[in-house]
Amino acid sequence: MAGRQSRGGGKARNSAAAEMTGDRAAAPSRSDRTRLRAAWMYYIEQMTQSDIADVLGVGRVTVVRMLAEARLRNEVKIAIEGELVEIVALERRLEKRFGLERAIVAPASSPEADVTPAIGAATGRYLSEAVESGLRVGVGWGRTLLNCLPFLTGRQLEDLQVISLLGGIIHARRFNPAEFAWQFAQAFRGNAYLIPAPALVDSAETRQALIERCGLKDIFEMASALDMVVLSVGGLAAATTTTHQVGFLTEEQLDSLKAAGAVGDILFHFIDRQGRIVDHPLNDLVMSVGLDKLRHGKRRILTSGGADKTEALFGALAVIEPHVLITDEFSARRLLEAKD
Repeated sequence: MAGRQSRGGGKARNSAAAEMTGDRAAAPSRSDRTRLRAAWMYYIEQMTQSDIADVLGVGRVTVVRMLAEARLRNEVKIAIEGELVEIVALERRLEKRFGLERAIVAPASSPEADVTPAIGAATGRYLSEAVESGLRVGVGWGRTLLNCLPFLTGRQLEDLQVISLLGGIIHARRFNPAEFAWQFAQAFRGNAYLIPAPALVDSAETRQALIERCGLKDIFEMASALDMVVLSVGGLAAATTTTHQVGFLTEEQLDSLKAAGAVGDILFHFIDRQGRIVDHPLNDLVMSVGLDKLRHGKRRILTSGGADKTEALFGALAVIEPHVLITDEFSARRLLEAKD
């Protein structure tokens, strides 16, 4: 028996058709027939459990048990069809306004909710299908990307190269650029290439020396020809930004960046609302791949959201020009309002 339900319907009773399944070789027992009748009346005729109990002459608890057993025996197959119309409308509007190939909008419970898990889940599902053998994938870091890992459908891929686009492996911590790149590569049995250096160094000379003399040049050159780029954008709110929470930046540095016009960062490249890198000393100390190289990635995915990231997302859209944007519904609305 198969039924259909609209996504917001709660229980699967909005069915127009069903088919009987089960073992045709043996004659069904009386309990089998009663169970299938109960399932038919509930899913197809849309009768209440109490009404079914009256018709069959059993208790309501028995009906509940029979319906559960029918599901367990695979006698009832429910296909959830239909879309959340408002979400789809937001996706289409984002695609049109920002020139995207695809927008993926994750539902959120409220504007104040932490949307990172929802966006992470949507990102994991998308990447599970998008990542293929033979690709060279450059990845960023942050809470959103880390939250996508449990939702990746891992599988064996051939000749997959995953390049971390930012240094930071000298500290063993959960929110670490290298940690995400490594786990992402492991999910698809790929090879991970890391930048063995801090995210921020003490001088421009140190940065140049690490690249030219310490074997990092090859990794930076690999990042110049990427088949896919997966990035998140960070905000500058001290209470929520990962760069501050994990100790990469002090609150004084965040204030200094805001004063320079920064609204967020991509791989520690601090940008304004138009996507321009702001004039600030930190720009010369970052051990990460330049945004100019990332713009040449063949498929660019930007995933982020939250009330404190609207301006940062706006700037990231301008500078990265992603093919795919993954965000939450409230961030989507704020972006559209800002664009208007």
